[in-house]
Order: sequence, then structure tokens, then C-alpha cells
Amino acid sequence: MMNLHPRIASLYENVLRRNPGELEFHQAVREVFESLGPVIAKHPEYADSSILERLCEPERQIIFRVPWIDDQNRVQIHRGFRVQFNSALGPYKGGIRFHPSVLLGTVKFLGFEQIFKNALTGLPIGGAKGGSDFDPKGKSQNEVMRFCQSFMTELYRHLGEYTDVPAGDIGVGGREIGYLFGQYKRLTNRYESGVLTGKGIAWGGSLVRTEATGYGTVFFTEQMLKTRGQTFEGKQVLVSGSGNVATYAIQKVHALGGSVIGCSDSSGVVYDPEGIDLELLRQVKEVERGRISEYARRKGGKAEYHSGAKIWKIAESTRIDVALPCATQNELNGDDARLLIRSGVQAVAEGANMPSTPEAIRLFSEAKVLFAPGKAANAGGVSTSALEMQQNASRDSWSFEYTEQRLAEIMHGIHERCAHTAEEYGRPGDYVLGANISGFTRVADAMLAFGVI
Repeated sequence: MMNLHPRIASLYENVLRRNPGELEFHQAVREVFESLGPVIAKHPEYADSSILERLCEPERQIIFRVPWIDDQNRVQIHRGFRVQFNSALGPYKGGIRFHPSVLLGTVKFLGFEQIFKNALTGLPIGGAKGGSDFDPKGKSQNEVMRFCQSFMTELYRHLGEYTDVPAGDIGVGGREIGYLFGQYKRLTNRYESGVLTGKGIAWGGSLVRTEATGYGTVFFTEQMLKTRGQTFEGKQVLVSGSGNVATYAIQKVHALGGSVIGCSDSSGVVYDPEGIDLELLRQVKEVERGRISEYARRKGGKAEYHSGAKIWKIAESTRIDVALPCATQNELNGDDARLLIRSGVQAVAEGANMPSTPEAIRLFSEAKVLFAPGKAANAGGVSTSALEMQQNASRDSWSFEYTEQRLAEIMHGIHERCAHTAEEYGRPGDYVLGANISGFTRVADAMLAFGVI
């Protein structure tokens, strides 16, 4: 780990003291703080005005009980969260995650990251995140509906198109957004389409929203490769995960001439030297909601399945040019980074939120591997959510081509801001520093303008 600037080190100790046990939140804060020494040295007013302390303290944290009745007529109790972290740039914006691993610290880490990610887009949106420890896997449609209705019955009073606009995340797709929006509409007696994003196309959704995070990650990686005079053409790529982000990252890599030779799910890994058959992967994962082992079985021996393995192990035996971790936090550690570096990896871009450990990031930096942090590389999802909000506000609907063009422009702009900021502070090519400083200064300047609130 890098040493913290002396004026920041004591603030970080205070974060640890005030937020005990929230290790992911600590990691996210430290990752940002490590980049801010040059900014504090150049602009001491940020430290003098306690901007950093205020940034690390959410404006509002909402925790609530979510009771619902399962199909056996038993009462189930889950816990709901919404951390409205910062609204300096606009209404709170960030996804809702339904997964057993969701705790307050998880939501705080995601919400903190969201502040800077949303700032990097250049769009007027603040940072928030929410969720529950409810797991929609294995639940019936009616059970998912009853849970979503109960969840929204509490949360709705804290939402609004000018207040807080959630979207989907892990475990929250179009089905869940539909149930949540239906209950919001029922409770408020308003068709406020801009209050949730990720909606169905027929009722206020945006084209490209489904593809946006995966596409955006690849657009950002493409720009990084261009700085070294390269493209995706002929590149061998690993994409962890096989959900929404991973699927559309695979699609866009193939469209740009690369070959994704491996993907994964929580049960194991598939290695397909011919390149992942996207149509078959979608059939297995999206239509049948099956496990990735079924993909390998249907390939009839042309693809290998390794139960319980990590996808990065594929780099032991074959060249990997680009790695796109698109599954979950801290999935790529130091040992995995060493494997990828030995295999010749040239670029790593985070399609998930904080999927690389601090040690892995350090190793990529030392090896001069192009590395894009999630707050920059996976900002395509929230960018297109903001475009959905624009369409809702103007009662408009854009074409797929126009929306994808807007997404590409936003991702190119994020890359340019990160690269320019890193160069300005004497660290050309350091996208972590560039993303953190660029996002921080935009939010901090707005906070200074508003006074102490």
C-alpha cells in the first residue's frame, strides 16, 4: 500500500474508528485517500474545510425491516438498506443489490465508490447505494414480487426523481425493477417514471441500459489500448462472471475483433479456446437460469469446465492479453495478478465494483499493465441510467444507435478526464489516480460552493 499524506492519515484512522468491522468500506476509502496527497498539497483548502471528513460520512443511512410471506405461508424477515451518500452534484443515484452478502458495510463501500463514479460521468447525479440480504435465487415469481413490494413499501418515502433514483444491481434485474416500480406507483398514485431506472422499454426504460455496463467497460479498455497503438483485434480475453455485465462485455469484445476464451459463475469456470459462444451462454444462463457447467456439456468436449476454480488460472497455460473482472469485489488477488502478468496481460479493466485487491492493483502498476478502476471502467451502467432519466424527463425515447453513441462518448470522456488528470499530477497512465482525483475535485468544489451542510 502507498503511504497516506500526513493530513489524510489521521482522517483515515478516524474512518476506521467510526466504522468498525466494515472492511470493504475501509478498503474503498483508503484506495481514494492514497491518490489525494498531491491534491491536498496543491489545494490545502480541501483539508481545511473538512471536505474529506464530510465525504466519508453519508448524508443519510436508512436501515429497515422487510417482512414478507413465502409460498409456504411462513413469515420471512430481511433487512433493507439505502445509503444516500452524497448529493452535491444531483439527486442520489445508485443501484439496489439483493444478495445474502449485503450488509451495511457492503452498501457503504458501494455508495462511496458511486460518488466518484457518477462524478466522472460529467452528468448531474449524486452517489448512493441500497439493497437487502434477500436472495432471489430459488424463489418463486410470487415470492420475489411479495418481497419487492414489502421492500418498496418502506423505501418509497425516501425516493423521487429529484431526490433519489435507484437502479438495479446484483440480484435486481428487469423483473425486480418492475415489481418495485409497480409498488411505488401504487403507493404514490403517480406515474413518476424517472424515480427508477432499468425499467422495461414499454414503460419508460432506455435502450442500451441492459448492455451499458459491459459495453462501457470495453469502450474504456479500447481507449486505454489506443494509448499504446493497439486494438482488441486478435486479443485473447478473460471475462469473469457470466451475468449481465460479463455477457455484454463478451459481445462487445467479439464485435471489436477480440476473442473471449473464458468466463465463470459461482460454481466454476469454462475455458473455450474457440471463443465463448454467446448465443449458447445466454440460453443457459438467461433463458434456463442454469449453471455454466451446462455450457461446457453442450459444447461436447470443445470447452473445459473446472468446478470451483478461479478463472484467472486459465492464464497458467495460455496467453491472456486483456482481463475484465466482471463478477464481484476482491475476486482478483495478488496471486491472480502474478499469473496474468506472467501470461503477458496488457490491460485490466474492472467491470465489477472493486474486484481487484490492493495487492493486485499494485502489481499491475509495477508491471506497467494498463489498469482501469471500476469507478471509471464500469460507469457505463449509471451513465445510461442518467440518459434514461433524461428521456423520462422529456417524455422521449431514443434509438439504440443514438443511445449507444451517447454511451461511447461518455466513456471516451471519462477516459480523457482520467488520463489528463493523471498527467497533470505527474503520473501519466495512472488511471486509478486520475479517476480518484478527477471525481474528487468535481464533488469537492460543489461541496465548497454550498457551505458547511
